[in-house]
Amino acid sequence: MNTDSFALRHIGPNEDSVEKMLKAIGLNSMDQLVEQTIPASILTKTSLKLPAPITESEFEKLMNKLAKQNKTFKNYIGLGYHPTDVPAVIKRHIMESPGWYTAYTPYQPEISQGRLEALLNFQTMITDLTGMEIANASLLDEATSGAEAMSMLYNTRTREQKKINANRFFVDKEVLVQTVKVIKTRARYIGIDVIVGDIKSIDFDKSYFGILLQYPGKRGEIPDLKSIIEKAQKTQLKTVVATDLLSLAIIESPGHFGVDVVIGSSQRFGLPMGYGGPHAAFFATRNRYARNMPGRIIGVSKDNSGNAAYRMALQTREQHIKRDRATSNICTSQVLLAVMASMYAIYHGNQGLKNKAQKIHKLAIDLVKKLDNLGYSQKNSTLFDTLQIEANSEIIRPIAQEAKMNFWYVDSTTVCISLNELTSITEIESITEVFRLAKNEYKLKAIEQQLIGYIPEDFKRKTPFLEHPVFNTYRSETTLMRYIKTLENKDLSLTNSMIPLGSCTMKLNAASQLLPLGNPKWANIHPLAPEDQVNGYQFILSELSDFLTEITGLSATSLQPNSGAQGEFTGLMIIRAYFHSINQNYRNICLIPDSAHGTNPASAVMAGMKVIVVKTDTVGEIDWKDFKTKADIHKENLAALMITYPSTHGVFNANIYEVTSLIHKYGGQVYMDGANMNAQIGYTNPKMIGADVCHLNLHKTFAIPHGGGGPGVGPVCVAEHLVPFLPSVSLDPFFNQDKQQINISAAPYGSPLVCLISYGYIKMLGSDNLKRCTAIAILNANYIQHRLKEYYPIVYVGKNGRVAHELIIDCRGFRKFGIEANDIAKRLMDYGFHSPTLSFPIVGTLMIEPTESEDLAEIDLFCDALISIYREITSEKTSDIEVLKNAPHTLEMITDDNWNFPYSREKAAFPLGKKTKPKYWPSIQRVDEGYGDRNLICSCPSVEEFQKST
Repeated sequence: MNTDSFALRHIGPNEDSVEKMLKAIGLNSMDQLVEQTIPASILTKTSLKLPAPITESEFEKLMNKLAKQNKTFKNYIGLGYHPTDVPAVIKRHIMESPGWYTAYTPYQPEISQGRLEALLNFQTMITDLTGMEIANASLLDEATSGAEAMSMLYNTRTREQKKINANRFFVDKEVLVQTVKVIKTRARYIGIDVIVGDIKSIDFDKSYFGILLQYPGKRGEIPDLKSIIEKAQKTQLKTVVATDLLSLAIIESPGHFGVDVVIGSSQRFGLPMGYGGPHAAFFATRNRYARNMPGRIIGVSKDNSGNAAYRMALQTREQHIKRDRATSNICTSQVLLAVMASMYAIYHGNQGLKNKAQKIHKLAIDLVKKLDNLGYSQKNSTLFDTLQIEANSEIIRPIAQEAKMNFWYVDSTTVCISLNELTSITEIESITEVFRLAKNEYKLKAIEQQLIGYIPEDFKRKTPFLEHPVFNTYRSETTLMRYIKTLENKDLSLTNSMIPLGSCTMKLNAASQLLPLGNPKWANIHPLAPEDQVNGYQFILSELSDFLTEITGLSATSLQPNSGAQGEFTGLMIIRAYFHSINQNYRNICLIPDSAHGTNPASAVMAGMKVIVVKTDTVGEIDWKDFKTKADIHKENLAALMITYPSTHGVFNANIYEVTSLIHKYGGQVYMDGANMNAQIGYTNPKMIGADVCHLNLHKTFAIPHGGGGPGVGPVCVAEHLVPFLPSVSLDPFFNQDKQQINISAAPYGSPLVCLISYGYIKMLGSDNLKRCTAIAILNANYIQHRLKEYYPIVYVGKNGRVAHELIIDCRGFRKFGIEANDIAKRLMDYGFHSPTLSFPIVGTLMIEPTESEDLAEIDLFCDALISIYREITSEKTSDIEVLKNAPHTLEMITDDNWNFPYSREKAAFPLGKKTKPKYWPSIQRVDEGYGDRNLICSCPSVEEFQKST
């Protein structure tokens, strides 16, 4: 046995287990299983052309070698990205802790209270600093957040504005260029006309519905928000302000001036630049927009005992429910990064943040003085941290590079310098020396001068922030470490047990894959650093793209989309750009089977398409008659078919090639959602099934951790004819965006830091082991089907009685006992398991995906739990129904002196007796979801309310 093999560590079942499972399902070999599961017509006859696998130690050496090819210059580029100090206690206990990074989206609040509390802290931090009333639990990046703000205000225009079709959105020229690019892409097919200009000279009329400002601006100037907002309000314009979160510690909050939406990035709050991401963006607004906000919102409700309980609020907005009526996509969050940012605010508190902001500002003024003494003109009349210097860029650039510094060279006569929390007095001297050498002056002596003010009195912050005890309690590392650990212990993650969520692929996130993320030569790179400073990154991103292109069988890959939802949107925008290039803009119909991934309809709507839902037949495949009828009706305007393969019904559609061929016959394009790519690798691929474009979930199939609901990466792979329409990766911040150019994320390569994880996954597995992962995932699912089918009907199976890598069990028949699928989901918590996907894609069912990482013992224990629950449901004992209805049971319930339930404490908490896993205790009882929506509270209670409750 080669104990150095990464595959041995990643794949759960050993050879003996595989033999036992095959025997149980009546087969002799894995080949037999694959033949009975995947249609023969789409099986590939060639092996993946990937490098031979390397060991974990070899991967570590490789990453260290490649890291040295990156140059970590001092970065003063700014433009929304800044070097930052990641507190060691946060890096060690959150960023590098599997208890935090392997958790899933908090759809089951009873086992997610720690994460939910941390996100509520994040929302409170954002509302306090921005001066707004409500914030969401993060978005993907600042540019995406800006696009979401524009879309929200467009969709909530007044009746009069809709009547006259007020469709113009003004963007000030000082807004970050990457934000403008993403906004223009988002606006392209939904009827919005984006106008970029100077806010000081524009005359607004009724054709405008909103404006976007940068505060401070990209060159450093702080706009006079008060006068601008007053001007906008006179013409009923809604206002969006993109802001620097740290600056708000000393300049007045946008909310103070009456803005409608505030957006930005929390990267500055202890998140490494990582060549562009991942980072948690924020979105804050007025309460009147609460039900129109994009993304997720964490709210406060109560559990069955009346105790406060956190949960995801307003869940009826989710795409699994609204589908083609959605105007945004809920799978756009960065939970792990939002948790880190919130802990940064807790670590420093309001005074610590003020001190940091004041230090940066004073250093900026000091640098202004020093450069002024050299004869350089600083153009900004107001500023926080960024200087705009009139200087010859071509002379400054080589001198700065020799000194290992990066500035932003705006044009031939302007250089911008953005300071950060790591900037020191010594660095100010070094920057000054660069400019001195450019003038060939003698070295300056330190001059003590009165610093002039660059923040007018009216601009200075006077409103309080972060006064809640959570931001003023944990000052020592001991107390903060314990607080972080207390929250972690409230959550169930892969460190506790299998998380069998269908279509979410909660597989092992190996430690060896994550180790490089802590290396400064990967973490401390600005996304706009010159290409000759990022050779290590460029090598890996290029090779990873090639790997994914080979795996999908297509022609090229873009890594830019920084979530699966963004990947979906990107793929559809590529299709739209292609049709525009051949003068077929009229094609806007998107056919989507009801077996497709739940976020698909929302993405299609965002791309300006009209969604037509296609039925599935009784065996879970696309209903050919319904599909052909709808394709025939819409063939003249048909743009795309969006399919998930294998479908979310857990089967490989046998007629898939006939389906895709008909779409091509009618001139449409085929988009494949890669949510279930874990069941394809090595055996088939998107090209084999007839796809023109697909996205892949690196946070699913390719082992990037889910992080409690982000980070994610959703690369897009395309056929040859779509290659010209892939997202731009231009590093020029003044790149002139072509009319059909797509920009999806703020950074050119999305979230490169976590792409290192998927690179390691593929490098250490190699082609044969990637293929084996697919086979084992299918085997594990079919073994679960075998064990459960006597107790739970399996909703869909293929023609040979096999499922793909996931299966749906039907719980609707238990309603005659008064039991719903949700009761089973909650009772599983008492057994130590996270619920499978609840009521999607079919209400009243559970969708199970074991992945290849779970071993036979864990799978058997999970099956034992579901079988035990079946027996509780069907025992006809009132006490057994009660135990299900009262689940989950907390430690507080079990230890209460008053036990008034008709079943024993042992039955409640240890239902499998000696076979029960090491006990995981849910921290709260079942949450009252409706109460939380009726009484919407989305931030920490006020100091007065907190004192009353304690």
